[in-house]
Amino acid sequence: MKNKQIKSVALICMIFIGSCTEHLNVDPTSVITTDSFWNTQEDAEGALIGMYVELRNISQALHQVGEHRSEILSPGLYGEGTFILHRNEMNADTPGHPDWSSYYRIINSANLILKYVPGISFSSEQRKNVVLAQAHSMRAFIYFVMTKTWGDLIIRDEPIEGFGADVTQRGRSPQTEVFQLIKQDIEKALQLFPNNNFELGRGVWSKPAVNALKGDVYLWTAKRLGGGSDDLNTALTALNDVDQADVDLLTEFKDVFEFENKGNKEILMSIRHQDLEPGNYLWFMWIITDAVPSNIDQETRDRITPVNGQGLMVTSELVRNQFKTEDSRRDATFFEIHTIDEEGGRTYLTNIQQKFQGTIIGGNRVFLSDPILYRYADVLLMKAEAKNALGQDPSEEINRIRERAFGEDFAENVFVSQGIEQNDDAILQERLFELAHEGKRWWDLVRFDKAFELVPSLQNRAGEDHLMLFPISITVLSQEPMVEQNPGY
Repeated sequence: MKNKQIKSVALICMIFIGSCTEHLNVDPTSVITTDSFWNTQEDAEGALIGMYVELRNISQALHQVGEHRSEILSPGLYGEGTFILHRNEMNADTPGHPDWSSYYRIINSANLILKYVPGISFSSEQRKNVVLAQAHSMRAFIYFVMTKTWGDLIIRDEPIEGFGADVTQRGRSPQTEVFQLIKQDIEKALQLFPNNNFELGRGVWSKPAVNALKGDVYLWTAKRLGGGSDDLNTALTALNDVDQADVDLLTEFKDVFEFENKGNKEILMSIRHQDLEPGNYLWFMWIITDAVPSNIDQETRDRITPVNGQGLMVTSELVRNQFKTEDSRRDATFFEIHTIDEEGGRTYLTNIQQKFQGTIIGGNRVFLSDPILYRYADVLLMKAEAKNALGQDPSEEINRIRERAFGEDFAENVFVSQGIEQNDDAILQERLFELAHEGKRWWDLVRFDKAFELVPSLQNRAGEDHLMLFPISITVLSQEPMVEQNPGY
């Protein structure tokens, strides 16, 4: 195992050198070569580990592009200066998020696996197929996130192993071609996975997770790229196929996110974080130690101690006020902190997110919760969305979600179909309540074509459709001379 980890780290170094957006005129210095590395199953498994390390490195970026432009977040006690995305004020100089080089590093990792693993002898053909399936899955997922973010992309389906301009410099291909590759990778992955089993705490790609991804992709192309009923039916079939796996809603909503309950039955795909590894970004939504006032009640003090946060962003008042008090997802999503005056009056100060609290190690809060990419509740609501768009009744899926959320108050909150448009509004709001802080909201708003209506910073900018894409950073443009800026930036 130690040798595998050493090799995987060495391969990561090679991948970084081969990144398409690094300084391309620097001679390679790594001693890792294709002759010395891609020889054994251990090499391939080490490369697979390296690919998931790269995924973990962009967990914050995934949350930024998937949620920060929506109405969910607002500045915390110390966060006003960080909210370029929240204010939708991005430009090429200050895009407000990492550029796409980190995404292409993951694609290069997958491409190396897809090129060299077929020539390596494995202890079983099934294991080789799983490694290849995970690489296809990862490449499909990363390209999906990237094309939703930036539109047309440089398509790289072979690893970068040379340093000449003919290898490293390319223009962007149309988004239709990007989605063609995404869908091809999804189908190859589904063919290669031998069963619906999960591995490693549901922190690596599996057939059920890829079916969730497939449903997500085809919902997007149905609603954003004119795929229509054909793509909606394909999405619905894939989402129904998830039910063949060992998945279900947990009885209690809060249990999905308990640190001790990682990899539970509701999770389809998450990004693993463990002790002695880099923590995740979610401490940004936790109060900073210096901001904890003395005049708070004991319940609050017990809830937030120890703190170790940054206080940069919190759940917005707009979103908090939409939750019903009897909805169990409210308390499991955010916790409001109030100060108490001498007369016992309470004054709102701030709030902290509750889904990904991490754990306490050595008296310190360590944010090692696993960000979730797909879980079964998300699948149910995507099913509802596809069914509604096809003119079918989405009540069953919505009510499964609401029954858990409201418990003994469910009878007063039963969903009844009211027509496609009203149902869409209900599904979109249900996704807000269910998936807040899971990096989904911006994509939902774009897919439902509701961003200009529901995001306060966009409500006076209707018609500026270029804002649906992100700008390409100056860093990328300087390193990729064949890439042009997105229109409007």
